[in-house]
Amino acid sequence: MIYYYDIIGTIGVVIIIVAYFLLQVNKLNIDNIKFSMLNIIGSSFILYSLAFNWNLSSVLIESFWILISFIGVIKYIKKL
Repeated sequence: MIYYYDIIGTIGVVIIIVAYFLLQVNKLNIDNIKFSMLNIIGSSFILYSLAFNWNLSSVLIESFWILISFIGVIKYIKKL
């Protein structure tokens, strides 16, 4: 059975993969706030799903992914 939180987590995975793909094909720049925001949103969705299916390693990587992505957001804001 697939639960709604699994679907949300899967959407998060797709968002992160799309962000990375767009970076690799030069459709997004690493300095673009969209890249960081896609990573924050995707990781947040994954973390949400992990609240129902706990996995320490996954929680750690997604938490750090969010924190590191916030560095990109802060750098972008400082440039404005």
